[in-house]
Amino acid sequence: MYGYGILFLSLGITILAQIFISSNYSKYKRIETKTGKTGFEVAREILDKNGLEDIYVVETRGSLTDHFDPTRKTIRLSTDIFHGTTIASNSVACHEVGHALQYKDGYMPLKIRNSIIPLVNFSSRAGYIIILISFFTGSLNLLWLGIALELIILLFQLITLPVEFNASKRGKEQLIKNKILTSNEMNGAGKMLFSAAMTYVASVLTAILEILRLVMIANSDRD
Repeated sequence: MYGYGILFLSLGITILAQIFISSNYSKYKRIETKTGKTGFEVAREILDKNGLEDIYVVETRGSLTDHFDPTRKTIRLSTDIFHGTTIASNSVACHEVGHALQYKDGYMPLKIRNSIIPLVNFSSRAGYIIILISFFTGSLNLLWLGIALELIILLFQLITLPVEFNASKRGKEQLIKNKILTSNEMNGAGKMLFSAAMTYVASVLTAILEILRLVMIANSDRD
């Protein structure tokens, strides 16, 4: 019974986080900035002023698929962000530049996160397969192994939190320093970036709840 309660709570947190970011993104992607700079122009300007001329800024498909690829020294901005001249497009662009600044400064949490990505990829692929097999076979040892793999994913998500918050902080500092957004626009940018960060917090909470649910199942099977 408790397992179903945790499952529904986890689902509720995920849905609320998505509604939160979607509503803020929908609001601020309709508000044009006074400078009229596109997300590409904002990213390029901040990168160049910080000696990162070797970082490329390119357009990518999808919605909110924006990310920084340190291996290829490339910031990929989704179409709306790349071409958009709104508070949302400028905010997302500066956040991704924040990751590039972390990379330049050797920001330790980013280094740690990137170093465990191969292990996390394996854990995410193998974890639920092992858990599923444990349910079919009734193997408690396999279930605990699956839980251990889920803990690795949780560790990655916990490390991701300071990385994402710090990237937003760096990005906002650059927006202010380079006078890209007005003070009123910065308020909107702050809300936009905060809502995005909350999706990562939601991911951590749901991961903790899922692990708790699996531990409860394992303990009940042992009894």
